[in-house]
Amino acid sequence: MLRKLATPERAKSNQWFFKTQPGQYGYGDKFWGLTVPQTRLVAKQFRELPLSEIEELLRHKIHEVRLCALYLLVARAKQYPEEVFNLYVKNLQSINNWDLVDASAGSIVGNFILVHPNKQKLLDQLIISKNLWERRIAMIATFAFIMKSEFQLTFTMAEKLLNDKEDLLHKASGWMLREVGKRGGEQLLVEFLGKHATKMPRTMLRYAIERFPESERKKWLAVRRTT
Repeated sequence: MLRKLATPERAKSNQWFFKTQPGQYGYGDKFWGLTVPQTRLVAKQFRELPLSEIEELLRHKIHEVRLCALYLLVARAKQYPEEVFNLYVKNLQSINNWDLVDASAGSIVGNFILVHPNKQKLLDQLIISKNLWERRIAMIATFAFIMKSEFQLTFTMAEKLLNDKEDLLHKASGWMLREVGKRGGEQLLVEFLGKHATKMPRTMLRYAIERFPESERKKWLAVRRTT
């Protein structure tokens, strides 16, 4: 079904957008050329697939097939949270671009650990992984906690990425910090910025303060520039 929707023009565009050239973060990834709405629609049509078949899709070489598998897993996680969590962790190597992480980490990893805090050690391992995508999974997983107004884990993970060299991690951290402020933790975010703004990567800071009034944004950026 996915292959029938493929378009060479979209495939070429996706390969450029997801940085698949040598030396880029998505190097070697393959695309058929589907839009996200098309992929979601196919996932909806096949939402009753057994987990074993979804796992096969998750291991597929084509990016959109893996994305479709993740949409299916997110939907099934409500019914089979532990099975989906374990399947996900077993196949981390297949979750190897930012859209795949962002579509799944909060719903699958974050929600499961929220209910099973003894599993939080996984995030402690992932956040220091040498693999960019595993570190991003750990950061984005904290969104499940943010949605429950539990903000400390986000701050803990963001602190561990303050010296990370990857811009994609700066964006993820800043995004989650912004969500903290958006969902009731603005004062806690200000306190975090007070401790770390001078050494935060500029992208992380800009994302974190995006919802602040312009005068406040300028103040924090000025603090960052003077260091």
